Amino acid sequence: MKVMVIQGPNLNMLGIREQQIYGPMKLEEIHAQMKAFADANKMDIEFFQSNFEGEIVDKIQECLGEADGIIINAAALTHTSIAIRDAIAAVQLPTIEVHISNIYRREEFRQKSMIAPVCAGVITGFGPFSYHLAMVAMRQIFNEIEAIKAQQEQQKRG
Repeated sequence: MKVMVIQGPNLNMLGIREQQIYGPMKLEEIHAQMKAFADANKMDIEFFQSNFEGEIVDKIQECLGEADGIIINAAALTHTSIAIRDAIAAVQLPTIEVHISNIYRREEFRQKSMIAPVCAGVITGFGPFSYHLAMVAMRQIFNEIEAIKAQQEQQKRG
């Protein structure tokens, strides 16, 4: 099973920007930890980061037929992008929304997610560990999908 991790605007600046909110860990370090989890759990993983909404929409669309699930931190676009929301809805892949900070303890405009209604779940506020929790959740989703497929195969055989 393959997971596409999509990172939105300014996440390439982790470890540099607003460390009091996002901490000192760089995006590459987060990705290395996610890759280690994926390897240990027999999952394929790919990473993508863009500061441009259209590129994120394109990447979500490219996941159709290429990935089995998406972990996305759309960053500031979480609160504004109907286009990203519509792309997630269109591909119909299990998607987990992730945020490093607790968006509900921040400014009011950050407390509304446009994409949450089309995601399987949202993990927010656990710092970089939010990504690990998303990997655990995605592994569980994959386990459930595999169990359903096995059950369907068994029913076909009678």
